[in-house]
Amino acid sequence: MTKSYEFNWQKHLPEFMQDGASFDRFDEDPYMFEPSCHMKVDEYGFFITWKSEGKEGQVLECSLINSIRVGAVPKDPKILSSFEAIGKTEADLEGCIICICSGTDLVNINFMFMVAENPETARKWIEGLRSVIHNFKANNVCPMTCLKKHWMRMCFSTNVNGKIPVRGITRTFASGKTEKGIFQALKDLGLPSGKNDEIEQSDFTFDIFYALTQKICPRTDIEELFKKINGNKTDYLTVDQLVSFLNENQRDPRLNEILFPFYDNKRAMQIIEKYERDAELKKKGQMSSDGFCRYLMSDENAPVFLDRLELYQEMDQPLAHYFISSSHNTYLTGRQFGGKSSVEMYRQVLLSGSRCVELDCWDGKGEDQEPIITHGKAMCTDILFKDVIQAIKETAFVTSDYPVILSFENHCSKPQQYKMAKYCEEIFGELLLKQPLENFPIESGRPLPSPNDLKRKILIKNKRLKPEVEQKQLEAFKKHMEAGETNTSAIIMGEENEDETENGEKEAEDKDVNSEAPSSLSEATSDKESNSVKSKKDEERNNSIKKVPEDEVTEMSEATDATDISEASDQDNNKKGGEEEEESEEALIAQYTYVGATTNIHPWLSAMVNYAQPVKFQSFDVAEERNIHHNMSSFNESVGLGYLKTNAIEFVNYNKRQMSRIYPKGGRVDSSNYMPQIFWNAGCQMVSLNFQTPDLAMQLNQGKFEYNGSCGYLLKPDFMRRSDRMFDPFSETPVDGVIAAHCSVQVFSGQFLSDKKIGTYVEVDMYGLPTDTIRKEFRTRMVMNNGLNPAYNEEPFVFRKVILPDLAVLRIAVYDDNNKLIGQRILPLDGLQAGYRHISLRNEGNKPLSLPTIFCQIILKTYVPDGFGAIVDALSDPKKFLTIAEKRADQMKALGIDTTDIADVPSGSSKGDKKGKGKGETVKASVTPQASSDMAQTSNATQNNIAETKKDPALVPNVSIDDLKQMKTYLKLLKKQQKELGALKKKQSKDQNTMQKAHCTQVDKIVSQHDKEKMVFEKLLEKAIKKRGENNCQELKKETEDKIQTLVTDHKAKVKDITAQHTKEWSDLISSQSNDEQEMKDSHVTQQCDHLKKLLATVQEQQTMQLKLIQERQSKEMRANQAKISMENSKAISQDKSIKNKAERERRVRELNSSNTKKFLDERKRLAMKHQKEMEQLEKNQREQLEKLEKFNEQLLKSHHANKLVQGQGHAADGEVGGGDGPQTCHSGVKD
Repeated sequence: MTKSYEFNWQKHLPEFMQDGASFDRFDEDPYMFEPSCHMKVDEYGFFITWKSEGKEGQVLECSLINSIRVGAVPKDPKILSSFEAIGKTEADLEGCIICICSGTDLVNINFMFMVAENPETARKWIEGLRSVIHNFKANNVCPMTCLKKHWMRMCFSTNVNGKIPVRGITRTFASGKTEKGIFQALKDLGLPSGKNDEIEQSDFTFDIFYALTQKICPRTDIEELFKKINGNKTDYLTVDQLVSFLNENQRDPRLNEILFPFYDNKRAMQIIEKYERDAELKKKGQMSSDGFCRYLMSDENAPVFLDRLELYQEMDQPLAHYFISSSHNTYLTGRQFGGKSSVEMYRQVLLSGSRCVELDCWDGKGEDQEPIITHGKAMCTDILFKDVIQAIKETAFVTSDYPVILSFENHCSKPQQYKMAKYCEEIFGELLLKQPLENFPIESGRPLPSPNDLKRKILIKNKRLKPEVEQKQLEAFKKHMEAGETNTSAIIMGEENEDETENGEKEAEDKDVNSEAPSSLSEATSDKESNSVKSKKDEERNNSIKKVPEDEVTEMSEATDATDISEASDQDNNKKGGEEEEESEEALIAQYTYVGATTNIHPWLSAMVNYAQPVKFQSFDVAEERNIHHNMSSFNESVGLGYLKTNAIEFVNYNKRQMSRIYPKGGRVDSSNYMPQIFWNAGCQMVSLNFQTPDLAMQLNQGKFEYNGSCGYLLKPDFMRRSDRMFDPFSETPVDGVIAAHCSVQVFSGQFLSDKKIGTYVEVDMYGLPTDTIRKEFRTRMVMNNGLNPAYNEEPFVFRKVILPDLAVLRIAVYDDNNKLIGQRILPLDGLQAGYRHISLRNEGNKPLSLPTIFCQIILKTYVPDGFGAIVDALSDPKKFLTIAEKRADQMKALGIDTTDIADVPSGSSKGDKKGKGKGETVKASVTPQASSDMAQTSNATQNNIAETKKDPALVPNVSIDDLKQMKTYLKLLKKQQKELGALKKKQSKDQNTMQKAHCTQVDKIVSQHDKEKMVFEKLLEKAIKKRGENNCQELKKETEDKIQTLVTDHKAKVKDITAQHTKEWSDLISSQSNDEQEMKDSHVTQQCDHLKKLLATVQEQQTMQLKLIQERQSKEMRANQAKISMENSKAISQDKSIKNKAERERRVRELNSSNTKKFLDERKRLAMKHQKEMEQLEKNQREQLEKLEKFNEQLLKSHHANKLVQGQGHAADGEVGGGDGPQTCHSGVKD
């Protein structure tokens, strides 16, 4: 059950203050004296009231009181004579005067003096009043309490007779109502209703006053809401209707259901019991429209979580992890050129919650040589440094116990710096942190202490000498002091060089007005201020406006394009000035040159600086390398914007480690402010503003720092503190770990906005990251002539996507028909409550306005990109998004059929089923047509990519060696090689035949010669035998036979020789032919291997080209598809009639483009990775193919060489055989 938060905004009020006491009262300017006033404080601590005999009752609202002090005895003779008239001397007044300071802003302060009977009474009342004021919680009370507060004011504002004049009541309701209507309402309530009538206090109860407001200012807006909830069927709400309303409208759906449970009947009954006034309805558990209205106007319906007003953040983080409320030119009450300096401003700024104030210190020119605070050489008045230190001591820890940082801009000589250090030590005492804390030494890499560690401590931010220089000078200083020498100028002589200060820091706030002077000062100068400049001109020209040497002028680089951003906060400043004043002031400003702060630091003052040591900023890299957390740098707004423009992420990281201070540029002579939000976005801790100017920037600052107990410190979001997180303040996409929000504000009406009959309108803006900031876009229509209860009834103002809710704030402002601000309110988005809420307004100084409120509905939810809403709804409530099959199963279960009895079967799909498949799926059907189209296109693109991936292996196949062998060019090569080998063999055969014939011819010739010679011998013998007879020729016969035998022998030898010769020639021929054939075969095998390699290389190149073409086609199709989606989305936005203004349409398109760019880049990245993997796989396959081919070629060569050896042996054998037979085939042998 949701528990109601107990908002304990009341402070304990001592009884003596409620009872009251007698005081004499006086004002100094203008003079006023009122003796014997009965002063008291009401039970709630809303008002200090007083009334003297015969005078009207007076009221001072406690929320406007800034401080209560012990007053000094007046010097004005007129006042003293008034006291003497009632018998009181100056001595009697000593210690009895109470000074009450109040005002609607920090500059225009009123001082009222109450004189008690004795010092003891004065002391008691001072303590009591101090305990009542600064009740920041009371500034956030509900509208019902505000009505009660106003009723009390009316009751205290009695006339001389102690009664409430009817005229005072009519004044409250004057706007939009005639007096006759008010008189009639009073009459209906049984009260005196004449114009000059009076009402007894006892008769004018709060219930009567509330009833009067409802008659004169009826809440028709709430009545309409009431009818909407109950369907306009009854005049009451049931418990169930109330529970439904609370859960559906008044509860943020993003909240944790355990920590923030849903409303139930029990809680609803508690609400009815508390707010319903009708006893009969209460018994029945019903709520009337009156009870419902009272509930909506109660603390339970505050626009923010009221616990955020408490100190709820962790305060033990390093100092650099906090935003720190900071003031610039704290001493000025107005413009920074010719303005007035005031000690009071330090009190007011510190009491308002600031934790960093600035002191511009200069040498005093009087005989006492007292250091002063002023805006150097800018014709501003002077105040004493020691008076400021005293004021700081008195007010530093009144509203907050957390540390105060004094930012010294030190222009003083060493003797006066000694006085400064002395005053700080003597006046602050234990409050001043003179030495580093034991657990947090001043060392590189050591984090800063936390606000808790530095509670009730004052830190000095001033240049510091180098440690060795400081130690040396400090020892010398102490030695001379112990010796009794008090002349500090004699003790420490000489000017140190700039590099004797630590890191050579030369801090120079940009106050060179000449470099930043506006083109038309008449737009920035009020008549009053111009006159003050004019009156001082002749007197101070010679003293204050002097040219200084160029080497003393501190130069600041500025971002030239920062003007538009930094001027954004000037909308509420409407300044005027005449031409004469403009010319005179411009002449003065032209002569003004800013003098940089001194680097010649007194060692005693230097030793007081610890955790806020300013150094000259060199670069983010240098700062990161040094890693010195206690070093900090100051940037004027333009330089800060320049760094944001070029090094935004580095700036954020710098601010995680050490502190930075931002201050207005010197051109803001009117003390206007820059927009602080841009620097908070970067994590800058001390975003210093001119507190004296209650413009938009200050409203944002005061509204932001109102939370966390108004302690002046706000913990930065997690990602701006952790070193392992990266944050870009210009990001347009959600930050990792941060859930973007959706916010809409619908303004229904306003209540008691003005007592004048004027027109009003409401503006709703959001400030945060640049992408979250929406200004000047959302405003209601103007409702004329009704400042009492205008009804706007606008359509919701929608902030669709807030990517960083932690830094965003909502600003609701009401303006009149002259565009003058009536009231405004700053609400942090991370503490905003959803539902129908009343927003109580503040003035421009963030002081609460008692009655003005805006009634609106705030809707907060998690941002869901277009097209994903139905999916998120399905995840959050799955039962609503069951498929048809699941619903049918549930229906079967109702008939007693168990789900286990239902078999899982394939989902049959006819054509008709396919067409209507999406109809039964609520998730798909619920998606908007455009979103469905986008999702379908994205899905189709993905499927196409998958299809292409599946096709890729077929389109780019692996090629085998057999495939290569079947290729035409390879077959052609084989055919060519076979032809070459055949030709060779044919030629070799011819050569063999030719040789064989030649050999046969030679042998036949030898045989023929042998036969011929033998025949000759035989014929000679035969002839001799015939002639001589056989017997007589025996010797001749024998001789002839011997010759023939010799001839045969010679013939055989010749045949043997020729055969050997022929065998050799034949063998040589066969060997030569075999070698030629083998060489050709070797060449052919090599050619085959090389050709296979070439073929593989060609095929692989074609594969690579083919894959590239496929991939290029896929990429082209994806880009075309993405372009189509982008165009259709943009077209859908341009045609979306729910978008009503151009800025929102452009923002939606910009957001869409950003989202699409990220999505499309991711898709392209994924496709590129897929393509890379495909290419790598192809290259791997190709390498494997090449390895296989090389192995195949190697094996082929080996096989060829083996065959070659075998064939070689065979040819050798053939040669030998051929050598014996070849020639023998040519003859038949030798005849004996």
